[in-house]
This record gives sequence, structure tokens and C-alpha cells, in this order.
Amino acid sequence: MPKLPQKRYIQAVEFPSEITMEPIGKVRSPYTERHGTPRQSQLQSAPEDYQPATATIELFEDVVPAIALKDLEGFDYIWVIAWLHLNKNWNPTVTPPRGPRVKRGTLATRAPHRPNPIGLSAIRLLKVENNILHVEGIDLLDQTPILDIKPYVAYCDAFPQAHCGYVTEMEQAHDHEADIFGNHRPEIT
Repeated sequence: MPKLPQKRYIQAVEFPSEITMEPIGKVRSPYTERHGTPRQSQLQSAPEDYQPATATIELFEDVVPAIALKDLEGFDYIWVIAWLHLNKNWNPTVTPPRGPRVKRGTLATRAPHRPNPIGLSAIRLLKVENNILHVEGIDLLDQTPILDIKPYVAYCDAFPQAHCGYVTEMEQAHDHEADIFGNHRPEIT
């Protein structure tokens, strides 16, 4: 069989100057204000008595048919990609809420105020019910728009021995902020 010429995909389409997305769903979370909302969805060193909040992610049936969720229930965790719609501005440096009061480059932090306010959370999946995902360990406010859901796959998503810069140093020093766990957890109504 003759060898086909190489395709030049990257030359075929111009680099986009703008990207448009639409939400595929929204969060139904007990958190309605930033204060008291956990800063991360999962933590390795949570207190023994810590009980992560439960929530639901409602996917819009006219955008995501239920068949798109087929086989998702077999996963313990999912990646949730969200649009942090309340964050309108950002700065190139921020002071993280724990550790030394040092300004860090925004892209070296998990600050929600970013050039594009995209959030990424690894959340425990409890149950899939039609177009509703029941989850635990939410770190998103109620009504947060969801852009995508992907399964968490341990063999390619986990790097337990990875060095995480200044964050590794804070973890080794057991330097934790007081409200990182979102102790104020109202019920979903």
C-alpha cells in the first residue's frame, strides 16, 4: 500500500482569537457565598471528623442527553470543569491564603481569579441519576456553570510522588489555613 502524504492539520485552521463555550449544566451546592466554601475539593490531610459536603450537578438535557453519561457511574471520581462566573478581574500575582505572606504568580496557584476563570475539581461521584450527578467534596458555589465532566483515571491522573513547589514545602511544614475545609456547610434547599 502506498504511503499517504502527511496531513497539515495545524496549517488548515487559523489560531482562534476568541473561544466561545456554553454551559452543559450547573452545580446545586450548599455553598452560596465564598466564605466557608472549601478551597479544594479533596484534601489529603483533612481532619478525621471532616465530612465533605454533598451536592448535585444538573446537566442540561437539551445539551447533554442522558446516554452521554453511560458508564460514568463506574468511576469513583470525576473531573469537573467549571466557569467561575463571579470572578470578573484578575491580577498576575496573588497572596495564597496559607504559608508565608508572599505574592505568587497567579498561574502557580489555584486562585479562582484567573485570565480565564476556569475551575478544575476532582470530585467523588456518588451516583448518576438520569442527568443528575450526585457528588461529594464540592468546592463550587451554587449555580456555578459547568463546562465539562471527565472521568478521573488514576493511572494517568495521579502523580503521588510529584514535587509541587512551594505547596510541597507548606505540606511538609503542616502549614494549613483555618477555613480550608469549609466548616460552614448549609443544607441544599
